[in-house]
Amino acid sequence: MTLGKVLTKLNMSKETELIELLHQPASDANVSQIRARISSLAPADIGNLLSRTPAPERQHLWDLFDEHLQGEVVSHIEPELIADLFASRSPTEIAQVIEKVSEDDELTDIIQQLPEAVSDEILENLDRQSRDRLENLLRYPADTAGGIMNTDIVSVRSDVSIEVVLRYLRRHRHLPMTTDQIFVVDKLGIYQGGLPLTSILVADPDDPVTDWLETRVDPVAATISKHDVALLFERYDLISMPVTDSAGMLLGRITIDDVVDVIIDEADHSVLSMAGLNEEDDLFAPILKTSRNRALWLGANLVTALIASSVINLFEDTIEKVVALAVLMPIVASMGGVAGSQSLTLIIRSLAQGSLIDSNLSWLIRRELAVSILNGLLWASLIAFGTSFVFQDWALGLIIALALVINMAVAALSGAILPRVLKSMNIDPAIAGTVILTTITDVVGFVTFLGTATIFYG
Repeated sequence: MTLGKVLTKLNMSKETELIELLHQPASDANVSQIRARISSLAPADIGNLLSRTPAPERQHLWDLFDEHLQGEVVSHIEPELIADLFASRSPTEIAQVIEKVSEDDELTDIIQQLPEAVSDEILENLDRQSRDRLENLLRYPADTAGGIMNTDIVSVRSDVSIEVVLRYLRRHRHLPMTTDQIFVVDKLGIYQGGLPLTSILVADPDDPVTDWLETRVDPVAATISKHDVALLFERYDLISMPVTDSAGMLLGRITIDDVVDVIIDEADHSVLSMAGLNEEDDLFAPILKTSRNRALWLGANLVTALIASSVINLFEDTIEKVVALAVLMPIVASMGGVAGSQSLTLIIRSLAQGSLIDSNLSWLIRRELAVSILNGLLWASLIAFGTSFVFQDWALGLIIALALVINMAVAALSGAILPRVLKSMNIDPAIAGTVILTTITDVVGFVTFLGTATIFYG
């Protein structure tokens, strides 16, 4: 077992012991034990512990922290939990805690989670320099490059030498975290390029900065989406990237740790959206709050189920004559649902990665249709043979085979087209796609299967 795994297992053991202590009756001895165990954990581990703790115990644990520890831990807590933890605090008290957060982008995330009236008052309680920086960041939506950038940067003029840069860097006691390059600007602050630290180390001190300027990757505009930023980091294997305004003025930088957060958030969004959940759903949220959040999705699914049921009801007489149809209906709907989900998931993933464009969309749709028809013919022949053998009715086998091929083809076609259509309507395909696709496959499957059976059996 590696050292990393040993330390991870040790920290998880400490967190488990803390959670067990929180469930015990409150006492001075109990509080002392909790504080002793907390002191042995890193702020990131404490933040993880709070995320894994039910709401009442979470608040109790948070209240045990002094102001200094809260300031260290708050940037490691899930953003959606911030408002609950600060619910009983005044804006002045909140400001005293969060002003200890060193990263501007993290401080912005925290403020954005609080009610607008509270966040405005918090800004008033911050010092002038911090307030000005945050107000500049808050101008940009949270899902843009400007919303996730950090203004803690090191920049130098383009008309100096490497020696001047070295002297300037030595004046800093600490460089910002994840610093891999120095940003070069002209006398007006317009971004010129990057100066990698590796180049500074090997360059002749008398060389001008412009001789070592790196311009391979363009800066990103503050208004582009954070999703596009993540794609650029992946494409160019970046550690940091400069952010500029429309005039090319250097505003800040985005670092790889910010992008990792974006990737994790988008993965969470994709997985949770398929079930009608969102990232704001707290695992330990109160029962009523959780029920309210899930009710809308369940209602939407109920509507689709009623639509499918009404279609079945149209063929009530046919089902009464051939009872085997009721047994076989779920097979047609299920196979169509799976085929459609495969295409839907593939297209949503391609949209997220930016690999799906107008020029290749039609080819991909034809490919998905061809694949579904081939698979439909394969499984239709098997189910047709099995149905005919079990029910001693070759007509019934032919009916289900035909319905299966048609439903799988329509499902794949719908799954390939739906994400693009929904995106053009500014609807998240990860959320709405599954519900619409299920309705299509159920309705088409039942109409095809029961309609064909009605024709065959009169």
